[in-house]
Amino acid sequence: MITGTLINYCFHCKTQCWLHANRINLEDNSEDVRIGKVLHEINEEKSKRTEISIDNIKIDKLTRDYLVEVKKSDSDVDAVKWQVLLYLYKLKQKGVEKKGKVEFIEKNRQSKKVQIIELDEQNEAELLEVLEAIEKLINLPKPPEAQFKKHCKKCAYYEYCFI
Repeated sequence: MITGTLINYCFHCKTQCWLHANRINLEDNSEDVRIGKVLHEINEEKSKRTEISIDNIKIDKLTRDYLVEVKKSDSDVDAVKWQVLLYLYKLKQKGVEKKGKVEFIEKNRQSKKVQIIELDEQNEAELLEVLEAIEKLINLPKPPEAQFKKHCKKCAYYEYCFI
């Protein structure tokens, strides 16, 4: 089953997505991953609503109007958008329709700290194509070749890609 993390990783890096899906986890050594987990814990303590698990997804918070996803930074807005669209789609399948709201704790690239996302027919059709592409990717016999980019140095899987 495809999780929010996998869909996020797919947009961020195909190699990272494949490795994570195939249970090659190098995140335990990552400072950024630890910071993200601590931020989630702090946010959970502040909120009356705790993280909600539905099938294979974990939603940070549900309000009357929104599914809320909290992110440390706005470094990969497109990946977060598709992660939230997956969550909205899963909720819709359960008969719950909401808008998505992404709250960025650190704002670097975007002018706003909050982004609103809606699941419309076009996004839903594209999401189904993305999910199909991820299934094909993660079932490959070996990971795709790493595409080294500027942000790779902060990745928990960075050292793996040089093997």
